[in-house]
Amino acid sequence: MDIADYTHDRIRRRDLLRLTAAAGAALALPNIARLSLAQSQLAADAGASPQPPSGDLVRFPEKTDLILLTDRPPQLETPLSYFREDLTPNEAFFVRWHLANIPTKVSPDTFELSVAGHVANELSLSLDDMRKQFEPVSVVAVNQCSGNSRSLFSPRVPGGQWANGAMGNARWTGVRLGDLFKKAAVKAGAVDVSFAGLDRPPQPSVPAFVKALAFDHASNGEVIVAYEMNGKPLPMLNGYPLRLVVPGWFATYWVKALSEITVLKEKFHGFWMDKAYRIPNNPEIAETPDSLAKETVPINKMPVRSLFVSPATGTTVKAGAAVEVEGLAFDSGSGIAKVEVSVDGKTWADARLDPEIGKYSWRRWRYKWTPATPGVVTLMARATNVAGQTQRPEQNWNRSGYARNLIESVGVTIK
Repeated sequence: MDIADYTHDRIRRRDLLRLTAAAGAALALPNIARLSLAQSQLAADAGASPQPPSGDLVRFPEKTDLILLTDRPPQLETPLSYFREDLTPNEAFFVRWHLANIPTKVSPDTFELSVAGHVANELSLSLDDMRKQFEPVSVVAVNQCSGNSRSLFSPRVPGGQWANGAMGNARWTGVRLGDLFKKAAVKAGAVDVSFAGLDRPPQPSVPAFVKALAFDHASNGEVIVAYEMNGKPLPMLNGYPLRLVVPGWFATYWVKALSEITVLKEKFHGFWMDKAYRIPNNPEIAETPDSLAKETVPINKMPVRSLFVSPATGTTVKAGAAVEVEGLAFDSGSGIAKVEVSVDGKTWADARLDPEIGKYSWRRWRYKWTPATPGVVTLMARATNVAGQTQRPEQNWNRSGYARNLIESVGVTIK
């Protein structure tokens, strides 16, 4: 697969798809085509109808119109309308890289994944090896950026100003990480496992992006090395050819373009674990600007949360006409027990839950509402999981804008 140099030409989606198809196994991902808000009609031409974003729309091959946060490294947000589908389309799945030097060409014929460190048999596995030597497994799981919804924190915090679209839900297919460990014959006393990809720092002073999991977690049979996303090879910008999938945990651990797995007999220490992606060490993941937490830990499991898919903030509805309110709820794997909706901020009614499609997947909820009289109404939604955890009535502010689980709300005008 290939990514060519950036251009700023207008490229219609069918032209991009033709470029993608022509590249075949060595797919070229030529550059961003920036689109103004007025040009967002191009998405409608392609059969999609994303909501108007707060920033520019951009387009890569393998990607439809996404909301631009930064282009080096790429940070692209999914418009909320794509969450009307239970599995987020690959072309609409959000993109988040940390280092500017992302992989631009990966040959499926020569790529190898190494498994080394505290093992008896070091491995160098080709993509064919991954498919032929190990049992394939699949999991439907939400992949959510730690900073999803950061732009909604008050006071504002630095970092990518994501709205609610730094996440997606997909069916990931690959190999159990534990099966790789068995083939490598991990030695007794393994403590941690580190993971690195093909992205590289732009300068020697910038730390390489390396994450780690405890060995017991990494080998639990649920963490996988994925080579497919929704039944297709991973898009280049989502980690082709392999990425780590850590169900229930934030996306920072889902290392893209995974190329090195190292089993360690001691605790891993690195910038992206010891300094970055840390949260207050309390159940609320909260602190205040005037009293920052003295003790922090690496971010880990996703808290329970829900969000609205429809109607969106600013929607106008008719008095006396029934409206189906729709949204999503998910957590770290306990499962969603209920979602409640309020139209007055005081009384709550149960929403109807769609069937569960996996404990790590999001679960769709629906609520029939008939607005009575003209005015402005704030709809609110709160999810509760099987463990009894629910969304907070007050914002869990923290200095990094991580792990939002405030009760969600949207303002709707009734006419």
